[in-house]
Amino acid sequence: MRMSYVGGIHPVEALLRDAPERMRVLLLQRNRRDLRMADLRTLAEQQNVHFEFTDKSRLDRLAGPAHQGAVASCHDLPLCSEREFEDRFEAWPSPQLFLVTDGIQDPRNLGACLRTAAAAGVQAVLLPKRRSAPLNATALKTAAGAAERMTLVEVVNLARRLQWLKRRGVWIIGAQAAQPHTHQRHNWSEADLTGNIAIVVGNEGTGLRRLTRENCDELAAIPMAGEVESLNVAVATGVLLFEAVRQRRGLV
Repeated sequence: MRMSYVGGIHPVEALLRDAPERMRVLLLQRNRRDLRMADLRTLAEQQNVHFEFTDKSRLDRLAGPAHQGAVASCHDLPLCSEREFEDRFEAWPSPQLFLVTDGIQDPRNLGACLRTAAAAGVQAVLLPKRRSAPLNATALKTAAGAAERMTLVEVVNLARRLQWLKRRGVWIIGAQAAQPHTHQRHNWSEADLTGNIAIVVGNEGTGLRRLTRENCDELAAIPMAGEVESLNVAVATGVLLFEAVRQRRGLV
């Protein structure tokens, strides 16, 4: 099994709390004796996770300079298979809320989307197997522990999986740049997000791929003021997901 490195106080703490079985060893910066380091050591002892002290230069090499003195050497995050997703599907209560990513390239954007999805109560995030940012140390650090608490599904054929969801009553809403005369495009606040829905967000530069866009039931745009053409994909994801949270208030 491959190993990866997760750096940062909050991501490491989340791993210790939610998925200690993934951790092989916790590496702590030598000569750091502050309260946050002490808390991590205590939590590692409680979870029976081995920890050791090492030089800052080694932590820099493993996880980059933003590790804050803590790096976890761990097994790669296991992703849910499509068969497992199908088996779990009926157990998720209505109204269901899913997030689908289509070609996000920046691991920081992917991590931010996962963190937002967890905060919004998304039941599963569907990630393309190819042409997508990896769930590497940067993505996991940005997610700040959200990835370990979510159902993340690796999808081979995104268009086919969207069709599968549609046959089961899930309404597919694609995030679309606010361009005039776009078929089936509505302002984000006009979309009905109260039912079983999947919100699909695309690549940072090109947006949704053609096949993905064609398999959406509806396209939702966030109008821009001035010369700004579009929002960062993670920001747009937050706007749409929390509009769904707002509309569903009192329904669940």
